[in-house]
Amino acid sequence: MAKLTKKQKEAASKIERNKMYSLKDASSLLKSVASAKFDESVDIAVRLGVDPRKANQMVRGVVTLPHGTGKDTKVLALVTPDKEEEAKAAGADYVGLDDYLQKIKDGWTDVDVIITMPAIMGKLGPLGRVLGPRGLMPNPKTGTVTMEIGKAVAEVKAGKIDFKVDKTGIVHAGIGRISFDADKIVDNAHEIIQTLIKMKPTAAKGTYIKSIYLSSTMSPAIALDPKAV
Repeated sequence: MAKLTKKQKEAASKIERNKMYSLKDASSLLKSVASAKFDESVDIAVRLGVDPRKANQMVRGVVTLPHGTGKDTKVLALVTPDKEEEAKAAGADYVGLDDYLQKIKDGWTDVDVIITMPAIMGKLGPLGRVLGPRGLMPNPKTGTVTMEIGKAVAEVKAGKIDFKVDKTGIVHAGIGRISFDADKIVDNAHEIIQTLIKMKPTAAKGTYIKSIYLSSTMSPAIALDPKAV
C-alpha cells in the first residue's frame, strides 16, 4: 500500500471518519484540504440503488451546470458544409467532416465532445471501436446528434455534461474546479443530484441514492449525507 505524503496525511486529518457532511460543509472542507499546485478538478460520485444490467434501470442523461465545469471543453462538430458556419459561430473548436473522420480513423481523439447530425451517424458507425471506449460517440439522448448544431455546441461550451451509471451502479462526474467559490460547487453538485433524483427508474426499488462522495483530483473523498441533499 502506498504511503501517504505529509500533505495527504494533513488533508485526511481534517476529514472526520464515518461522518456524513452537508453539501455546503463538504464543499468548504474540500477547498480547505486541496493542496495541489494546479487547479484540481472537483468530482462527484453518486452510488445509485439500481441494476445497470437491466435496461429499465439504466440511468443516463445530461445536465447543464449553473457555473460550468471550469474546463475549456474541446468540441468537434462533424457537419455538412451548410452547417459549418453555424458551428463555428457557436464556438466549436474543430469543424468539418471527411478530413476529421479520416483523422479519427487514424487514431486522433483530442476532443472532449463530438456533435453531429443524424445523417452523419452512418459514417460514424465504423469508428465505434475508437470513439466508444472514450465516451465520444454522439448520441441523440445526450443532445449530441441534432440538427440544431449551434445550440448544441453553445450548451456544451456553457457547461452541459452527460453522465451514465457505470456497471457498479455509480455515476461519476466532474462538476467544477477547486478554484470555484464553495457556493458554486454547491450549486453545481445540487444540480446534478436533483437531476439524478428526477431520473429515478420506476423499476428501482429500495433506497435510490445510497451514497454521495465529493473529492478533488488529489484530495481524499468526503462523504455527503444523502438525506440532506
